[in-house]
Amino acid sequence: MSQHVNPVEPFLRMERMPHIWCPGCGIGTVVNCFVRALLKTQVDIDKVSVVSGIGCTGRIAGYFRADSFHTTHGRSIPFATGLKMANPELSVWNFSGDGDLIAIGGNHFIHAARRNADLKVVCVNNFTYGMTGGQVAPTAPLHSLATTAPYGAFERPFNLPFLADSSGAVYVARWTTFHVRQLVKSMEEIMHKPGFCFIEVIAPCPTAYLRRNRLGDGLEAMRHYKQSSKVVHGADTRSVDIELGGPIVVGKFVDRDRPTTLEAMRDELHKSLGDKYVPYPTGVQR
Repeated sequence: MSQHVNPVEPFLRMERMPHIWCPGCGIGTVVNCFVRALLKTQVDIDKVSVVSGIGCTGRIAGYFRADSFHTTHGRSIPFATGLKMANPELSVWNFSGDGDLIAIGGNHFIHAARRNADLKVVCVNNFTYGMTGGQVAPTAPLHSLATTAPYGAFERPFNLPFLADSSGAVYVARWTTFHVRQLVKSMEEIMHKPGFCFIEVIAPCPTAYLRRNRLGDGLEAMRHYKQSSKVVHGADTRSVDIELGGPIVVGKFVDRDRPTTLEAMRDELHKSLGDKYVPYPTGVQR
């Protein structure tokens, strides 16, 4: 009898296993969903590039068997944008955590969405800095405990779907690691959708967040996601804030179309230069 091989294994650098993620962490689930989406859409893996920054989620790039880039802290979107501008045929995916993407990388996030850079951005949101000690994150719910907020977070957190929507993203969705089928479907939908596409994935951090806030382990988090999540497709993103231990609104909130950065640049150059504008195949002006 032949040994069973998990269908995700050919996409992973198995020689680097076991991975560093804690038992109960949701990042592995996100990786699994991404591979399932690749398998369903049958995308040419040679035309897929994965970019990530620093942190627990940032390790995804190192485990993925494809062209991947583990970049500097908070700078994954500029790296990803450069890849896409240099080779528009690539499907460029950016996997980052809430701290890396929205705190130190927040400026890059809003401007990439504003420009409608043709990127697929997946934020694994565990409400904390999991790798560096459990500090309070820009998404940490009010009153949640962290090493730098021992009496509770008092600063209003970002509502990530609203931030992405108001900045100009053409696709915005939120799921939890309980909603694996829905997450795979969202990843399938954005695989060939031009523009800045954003998926927030609420994921458990049993070590730095759940334990400190006495919310149980990874299994308890999954039970909470199952019981407290409410699917509202097309919800007004202004209304999907998350409170400590409260309900979680999930779904596909935004799906629209507008010119990408390269399309807008080409249109503007063509208007200005007329027939003198002859682009290279990569979109770079002669």
